[in-house]
Amino acid sequence: MRPNRYDDTGNTTGNTAGNTNVNTPSTSGRWDLVRLNPPNRLWGSNGVTFGPDGRLYVAQFLAGQISAVDTATGDVDVVVPLDGPVQAPDDLAFGADGSMYIADLTPGRVWRRSPEGAYSLVSDQVQVPNGITCVGDRLFVNEMRMNGRLLELFPDGGDPVVLTDGLALGNAMQLGPDGHLYYPHMIGNQVWRIPPDGGTPELFAEEVDDPVAVRFDKGGVLVVLSRGPAGVVTRIDLATGARSVVVSGVLGLDNAAFDAENRMYVSSFGSGGVTEMREDGRTREIVPRGLSGPFGVTVDLRGTVYAADHYRLASPGDSGEHDSSGVITHELQPFVHGITADEGLLHFASEYGDVRTYDPVHRTTRVRVRGLNEPTGIERSPDGALVVAESGAGRVVRIEGRIDARIDTRNEGTDTVTVLAEGLRHPVDVAFDAEGRCYVSDDELGAVLRIDDGEAVAVADGLGAPQGLAVRGDELFTVDVEHRCLRGVSLTTGETRIDAEDLAVGLPPGITRTEPALFAAGMPGSPRPFAGLAVAPDGSLLLSANGEGSVVRLSARAPSEG
Repeated sequence: MRPNRYDDTGNTTGNTAGNTNVNTPSTSGRWDLVRLNPPNRLWGSNGVTFGPDGRLYVAQFLAGQISAVDTATGDVDVVVPLDGPVQAPDDLAFGADGSMYIADLTPGRVWRRSPEGAYSLVSDQVQVPNGITCVGDRLFVNEMRMNGRLLELFPDGGDPVVLTDGLALGNAMQLGPDGHLYYPHMIGNQVWRIPPDGGTPELFAEEVDDPVAVRFDKGGVLVVLSRGPAGVVTRIDLATGARSVVVSGVLGLDNAAFDAENRMYVSSFGSGGVTEMREDGRTREIVPRGLSGPFGVTVDLRGTVYAADHYRLASPGDSGEHDSSGVITHELQPFVHGITADEGLLHFASEYGDVRTYDPVHRTTRVRVRGLNEPTGIERSPDGALVVAESGAGRVVRIEGRIDARIDTRNEGTDTVTVLAEGLRHPVDVAFDAEGRCYVSDDELGAVLRIDDGEAVAVADGLGAPQGLAVRGDELFTVDVEHRCLRGVSLTTGETRIDAEDLAVGLPPGITRTEPALFAAGMPGSPRPFAGLAVAPDGSLLLSANGEGSVVRLSARAPSEG
């Protein structure tokens, strides 16, 4: 995933200063480029809170930055950039003196950002820090892991104090009007509370729909957000325990904040954006939601485009009914990265180790293989097996077994894995030509290779960082993320050319960052960027423009147009 997104003029959005202008995509005269959905202006949205200046501050875990949103205008300004000390902010809170405290999830750090903009490390002794809140000048944080802890931290020095442990994935928490800290157990569907000075934790509410955040409105009513696909919001009266439940339709809610007029604004880990939500579930978009990546992209024989969007399976707007973001969500599918369509089925590869098959009609999923080392690109071979680029192991592997998505535990674990090639540096995608030959891109080697009897033979090298790979007739195409271009390779002559430039993939020029870890204390951390590529039935190319959150279609021009 990458930081700045590109607007329709070609300029990066989301920064108040230091933007690097980029040109709108230019081509070699062979392609017309069209976005299938608008760029995502707020790339991921997790913890939200109002700052001293009245703006809504948004922690963007996938983007690695924090932005401030003017809820009246929808303007977005980056306040904490991704190339600073904070790697993966998931929640944030403001202290009484105006300091911003940040839960930096993947590296396990908690930061203080002073009102003047200076950073200091509060603690590196918290594993998977997530929920964070201030009570006056006191700071509390919890851990998003099994048997997680709730701690008080001391910005001016001192060892953390553990209030309680045993949390089943903690998350957004807040002090209630009764003087207790309220926090969710995401596993178990419970809300707990504890005095901030310590004591015995008390189970407050059970059977709450997938609780991800607890918040209090200005009237002291407890509001619990659900992380599920329906966008359920549960309100609980502290005095009577009476509940009301609404279904908002905002997929993957993450957090909420109330302004001075008691208007509630919610974030979505699944699709980003900021939405105002009323008590009856009606919504108004402040910053439109959009794609969180996308990572891999594929298209079925009917022309439906699917994007593997980390938390979900989605389609850009030309594929059916969609919201104002130009995207339709088919299913929450955790950590989908590589994807390929196959005669009515979809096959996924997750960088966290598993390969799955999904039936979009019956909405069933079967795990094919677990425990691979960072599997990324995936393709079905001509003989029906699945072939996967196992990036972390430097291998290309073949998965054989029954190709269906029926949920049957007797089928799980029956697929066999064999190695087609090993000793590669970092293979990321695979593709087959009409003769059944397998090609693989290696973004660290800077080459596209062909696998011949277990040996990897260079087809094109010196390419920068090739990722997405696709074969169209006798031509091979790859997305060179380092140079932000599409490269074409003739499979007959070996000639290499640049077909499109200034693509919204990878980091904008001049930006560097420390890549957060893929795992954090055994939990999924920050995914690796992957700009996928696919060939549609009409011969057009589909590109995961992961630098702006869109899918781009490249349609070949007639010779006379060039």
